[in-house]
Order: sequence, then structure tokens, then C-alpha cells
Amino acid sequence: MDTFALAPHESFTPTEHDRKLARQSSRDLSRFLEVEQDLELQIHGQGSSAEVVVPPAAVKFLVEVLSEMASGNAVTLVPMHAELTTQQAAGILNISRPSLIKLLDEGKIPCRRVGSHRRVLFSDIQTHKERIESARSRTLDELAAQAQELDMGY
Repeated sequence: MDTFALAPHESFTPTEHDRKLARQSSRDLSRFLEVEQDLELQIHGQGSSAEVVVPPAAVKFLVEVLSEMASGNAVTLVPMHAELTTQQAAGILNISRPSLIKLLDEGKIPCRRVGSHRRVLFSDIQTHKERIESARSRTLDELAAQAQELDMGY
């Protein structure tokens, strides 16, 4: 079994073996999503074993991570309080770095300066992303309502 350690904000891309194992593990764990109490897991490997107690929120998180891995998606763990470079923040928003700099300069996303560099909190990036998604959803709802009013067959 391979071991790995992730540097802060480093992604882990699953291998085909990881994908298959993650698919089965997420199915097995998902049966316990509705359980509102701690989950006891038995772990066996490399000549030792342990019993681990996991809180319900962590089980939900594990199922989500395993589901993403099963789909072949890279997974990155970023604490909400983490500070990102402008390149990392732009990557999360799926925009160019100059576009992010414009948003920072306009005050649409808060940042702080470290010397000549800007740092952005991950939580602020998530807030901005949620705000954009909400606006996008409202616009789509309005367009769908207009299409229905005009009997466009949607």
C-alpha cells in the first residue's frame, strides 16, 4: 500500500485502483449517513489494527471525498481559514489571475497584502463563489419563468 502526504492545498489524483476502492468504500459508508451518532470503524492493515471513532460530520465528509475519488476527480483539502495565493484563488474560481486581481482591486473579494503579494482567505473565495452561483441560479429561474410565460415550449 502506498503512503502519501499532501502539502497544503496539494491535490491528490486517484489511480484506477483508488477509484475502484473508493467507489465500494463510499457505498459501504453511505449506509451510515443518516446515523446521528459516532461511527466506530475497525481498521486493519500492515500487521496492526485499530478501532477509530468518527463523528457523523466526518462520515459525511469521507463519503463525499470517496465519491469524488470514485469519479476520478482530484481531491484537495483546504481549511476554511487558509490563505491562498492569487493563482490558487483564481484556480478555485476558474478564472484568470488578472480577472481575480480586478475583483480584488474593486473590493468585491477581500484580501491582504504580504509585501507586494496579495493573500486571499479561502472562506472569502467560497463566499464569492456562492454569491455568483446564487445570482446565476436566480437568472436561470427568471429566464425559465419568462419562457413559460411566452409559451416557448420549455
